[in-house]
Amino acid sequence: MRLVLATYNIHRCVGWDGRYDPGRIRDVIHELDADIVALQEVDSPDRHGLELAQWLGAESKLKVVAGPTLLERRGHHGNAVLTRCAYGDIRLVDLSLPGYEPRGAIDMDVTCDGTLVQLIATHLGLFPWERRLQVRRLLKRVGPNCVLMGDLNEWMLWGGPLRWIKAMFGHTPALRTFPSFRPLLPLDRIWVRPRAMRLRMSVHRTRLSARASDHLPLKAVIEWASPPHPPLSPAGRG
Repeated sequence: MRLVLATYNIHRCVGWDGRYDPGRIRDVIHELDADIVALQEVDSPDRHGLELAQWLGAESKLKVVAGPTLLERRGHHGNAVLTRCAYGDIRLVDLSLPGYEPRGAIDMDVTCDGTLVQLIATHLGLFPWERRLQVRRLLKRVGPNCVLMGDLNEWMLWGGPLRWIKAMFGHTPALRTFPSFRPLLPLDRIWVRPRAMRLRMSVHRTRLSARASDHLPLKAVIEWASPPHPPLSPAGRG
């Protein structure tokens, strides 16, 4: 199976130039041409009443799964997944901690070329102790055939969260995605299980993507044989 993945923090469609422009985000998604795109910082409706996740999905001809983390009177803010692949069970995971910005993950089953894969798309907290607790929760959910991706807000290779993820998923490149105009930090990551697969990772840096958000998209092309086992049931993930 060959699968093209991307993760992209769209910063509420506000670029480094301070300009709000959903059309630029749409065009970057078109450039990516990925089978599955995990988005973070998605407002629906946005400041002009646009149901952003649904609009981006329709404009890109991709199915939409929303994972709001912050619910407000005027709408919600959080994660979303755009996918060409068929999907089944969807499990929204609350990773929020009292007194801090709400965080969460979308844990879902997707079927690509007849292969069933667990996808976890997330956006972790800003503080190290937050991320330690959040990563522990997420790793309890990981099945044998799993993609974990998103904005982890983590770049300290000696810290616990990245070491724990690496122990389960193996090594993947840490490519710099933030800030978009001069990337210094590898905040956005993609990991894949099982380890016996081919993986090509790249930062999608174009003139457009450098302006459209404060993050650059991270893209991965993976190739693996059909996995021997289906993803774990929700009960099996704790």
